[in-house]
Amino acid sequence: MLAVLALASLGGGYQTVRAAVEASANAMPGQLFDVGGHSLHLSCTGSGSPTVVLEPGAGMVSAQLGLITPTVAHETRVCVYDRAGRGWSGPAETRQDATQIATDLHTLLERAHVPGPYLLAGHSFGGLYVLTFAARYPDEVAGMVLVDSTAPASEADATATAADDGGSSDLANRAVTLVSTSARLGLTRLIDQPTPSDVRSTIEEYGQGGSSTREAASLRDFAGKPLVVLTAGIGHDADALVAQDALATLSTASAHRVIDDVDHLGMIADENGADATTRAILDVVTSIRAAVPLTD
Repeated sequence: MLAVLALASLGGGYQTVRAAVEASANAMPGQLFDVGGHSLHLSCTGSGSPTVVLEPGAGMVSAQLGLITPTVAHETRVCVYDRAGRGWSGPAETRQDATQIATDLHTLLERAHVPGPYLLAGHSFGGLYVLTFAARYPDEVAGMVLVDSTAPASEADATATAADDGGSSDLANRAVTLVSTSARLGLTRLIDQPTPSDVRSTIEEYGQGGSSTREAASLRDFAGKPLVVLTAGIGHDADALVAQDALATLSTASAHRVIDDVDHLGMIADENGADATTRAILDVVTSIRAAVPLTD
């Protein structure tokens, strides 16, 4: 028992000191904005229209898009943000499914006085959130890039009720308690989640995955707006590739590009993948500005 208490004390002390050191070493770019009960972090750089809004993947933070943001900022305005409970953003009491995340993002952009039209680019689960945003606010979205996006639910699955997520939500709640305790002891450094809030929000995000895929499926027609679907060349089976092809059918002005020798995370974290993602975003910027079609 004494050994366990000693480990807990050391781990907790390490976590506290490490968090303080990181907070002082990494000054927050941008600002915090109240979106109704909690604050979200937003950082915008560059100038021009359309404004590119980057949506990180599941469990990720805005700082992890650092290979993409500077190059895009040379051409137009680009904004990155942290979802609730992640990075520099505060935790939220509301259920964080795709609809709530899209609503919070819309409120954030309004309160930060970031005008549309928006070009939304979402990686992984972030693809679900930008699809949902585009379905809810179609007049404000001019183009989209889906970066190895999680696929929305099929038409049959999209009719299921939220009650179907009850079991997974209960499992998530149990996991939240366990992993958040581990985070306070500094143990979650092993899985690249620096704070209890980050861990909690990530687990809750996966717990809402079923709801988010159904909500993203509400976008059935992107109305001929420019859309690029990027697919990692590594890690997809045949069914996943079919789902990626289906995403490209949302618009008659779309391009589907498979990026060879890059895996899911590499689409934003590796030089080749980040270059392909940046190029796709800038191609959509050009398409919007010049009203020219996309090319593969």
